Amino acid sequence: MKAITKTILPMASGASRWKSALLALLLAPAVLLPERAAAQQDPQYTQYMFNLLALNPAYAGSAERLSLKALSRHQWVGFEGAPTTQTLTAHSPFLVESLGLGGTVSRDQHGPVTQYGIILDVAYRMFLGNDQKLAFGIKGGLNLFQGEFASLHPLEANDQVFQQDVSTKSDPQFGFGMMWYSDRFYLGLSSPKVLRTDFFETDSLALVSDPGQRPHYFLTGGYVFDLGTYTKFKPTFMVKAVEGAPLSFDLGANFLLYEKLWLGAMYRHTDAVGALVQYNLTDGLSVGYAYDYPLSPLRNYSGGSHEFMLGLDLGKAPAGIRSPRYF
Repeated sequence: MKAITKTILPMASGASRWKSALLALLLAPAVLLPERAAAQQDPQYTQYMFNLLALNPAYAGSAERLSLKALSRHQWVGFEGAPTTQTLTAHSPFLVESLGLGGTVSRDQHGPVTQYGIILDVAYRMFLGNDQKLAFGIKGGLNLFQGEFASLHPLEANDQVFQQDVSTKSDPQFGFGMMWYSDRFYLGLSSPKVLRTDFFETDSLALVSDPGQRPHYFLTGGYVFDLGTYTKFKPTFMVKAVEGAPLSFDLGANFLLYEKLWLGAMYRHTDAVGALVQYNLTDGLSVGYAYDYPLSPLRNYSGGSHEFMLGLDLGKAPAGIRSPRYF
């Protein structure tokens, strides 16, 4: 642990110094620790139920028209170098009704590490009757890794662990998913990144040569219940698993009022509670916001996490397809 802290801790003083130290300890497992102690590496989203393409390629085409979602997440506000994530997704039916095509562009930064993803999603959909569909999807593209390690200020002079930056390291990436859904429910299983990749190409640094991207697995689901003429209730869940880290899950409770306003609350196991709001401005335009409050000791030092989303659906939905969608 001492080697990790001395490597990534920036020079600071007073409160900012111990805040940076705490951040170093929190971020280190995702970047530095060996495989057996790996942490959650993929970005997490509070509004995942409205941004499912980022997790599951089988979702491509489900809106039955061109659908775009832009999301920006700012985690642990108040910490220098805290994680920030931006994603832009787009998907639509392609050529024939049974095919869906999509794409995801993402940027994820935490401390000196920045990762970019450029991913293409393809889904094949089977129509089961009663407006239900069973979809299988694959995703593939590139993951770009950058690390500005030489700009850090180690506590020990001439620290040999990080003496140079990782300018741009590119790795191919591949993922898969399946989803059973209708306009009222969804159940999906996916792994957006199944290839193991190493962040560092050198074998001379025993501490950092092993860690890299590890496969993540997501189980997601939700259902929409009618509570009255103008009110609907949508409980959701997401279970996350990654090699070397404890199983994690999110639970959500969302209410839709007058087909316009979503109000919701969430619980992330041992990590955070939060609230979200989304408003459908028009049939094809929506805006959303979510706030997470940490349950860990971070609550004493962080302003929580903020997440902003903008959704835009272009074109007219086919007859019989509900619009706007519930997820």
